[in-house]
Amino acid sequence: MNILNELYGYLRFYTNHFQPVMQMKEKIRIGSKIKKSYHKAKTAYARIIESDKISDKYKDDLKKVHQSLDVYDLRKNILQCRKNLLTQFRKKNEEGFFK
Repeated sequence: MNILNELYGYLRFYTNHFQPVMQMKEKIRIGSKIKKSYHKAKTAYARIIESDKISDKYKDDLKKVHQSLDVYDLRKNILQCRKNLLTQFRKKNEEGFFK
C-alpha cells in the first residue's frame, strides 16, 4: 500500500503540472450528429495561474511548487514505483496469494 501512496503522490504532481488536457468549450447538436469544440490544451496548473478566482498568495505558493518540480525526476520516480509494484505483485503471486 505504501508503494501505491508514493506512486499517487508522484502522479498527482505529474498530471496537474505537466499533462495538458483539452476542455470542452461547447457541444452543438446538428440533426443526429453532435459537434464538439475544445479550448486549447492546458495543464491544470496553467488554468489555475490564469484564473481570476484564485488568490495571488495561493498562486505564488503554487508557482514555488512548480519551480521545484522536475518532469524527468517525476517520470523516473513513477517508473520506479511501477516497477516496485510489479515486483511486489509477482512476489505475492509466487507465494500463492492469488492461487
